[in-house]
Amino acid sequence: MKTIAILTDIHGNHPALQAVLQDIAKKKVEHIYCLGDVVGIGPDSNQVLEQLTTRPDMSFVMGNHDLAVIAAARNEPPPEGHHNERQHHEWLAKRIEPKYIEVMSKWPMSVTISILHHELLFCHYHLDPSNWFVPIDKLPTTGALEEIYSTTDNKLVCFGHHHIVHHFRSDTRLYFNPGSLGCYDKPYARYGIVTISEKKIMAEVQEVPYNNVDFLRSYEELQVPDREFILKIFHGGQYL
Repeated sequence: MKTIAILTDIHGNHPALQAVLQDIAKKKVEHIYCLGDVVGIGPDSNQVLEQLTTRPDMSFVMGNHDLAVIAAARNEPPPEGHHNERQHHEWLAKRIEPKYIEVMSKWPMSVTISILHHELLFCHYHLDPSNWFVPIDKLPTTGALEEIYSTTDNKLVCFGHHHIVHHFRSDTRLYFNPGSLGCYDKPYARYGIVTISEKKIMAEVQEVPYNNVDFLRSYEELQVPDREFILKIFHGGQYL
């Protein structure tokens, strides 16, 4: 029996991340997989990157906001779909220590591993043949997911990007997105626990309460670009 943790879409929310890591420490987790969008939206990029990248039990994949912040830091054109968010990503890029930009730039778009003879795929979201994210399916189904992965040997597909929880099981594989860790309309941080045995793979969403008042207030105190939109759309207007 093997147990792993899944984090995705932290989005620069350090107090949420701290709450999750403290909860993981109470469990017998062998490794943590971080599925992208570590930065972007929230202002705590350095704290989040410092806490995650110094851990020996972490693996990362690239998210679209990670790519956009890297591009802004390097004065490169924004990736597809992020032109309107350039000011926000430039603001974040100026706050992030250059060493973390280099660390992030080495993250792969996906990671495939084998545990107890099961092939497991970790990605930020489903990738097209050009290795770029397909458009978000806002009404996902098991059938639609099977169309994407039917030719693969993956027994577990873990992903994020779409901030809601996905938990679909077909005859051949499990699809799991625990929901955004750092963006939620409640003061809870979400992550996933996956248990792998010789015969079965099980996944559960964990919700950890945390005090998000100071974090939400920091958007105004730091004058984060697009803060009113972010607080309304990604945090349910809790502070507003």
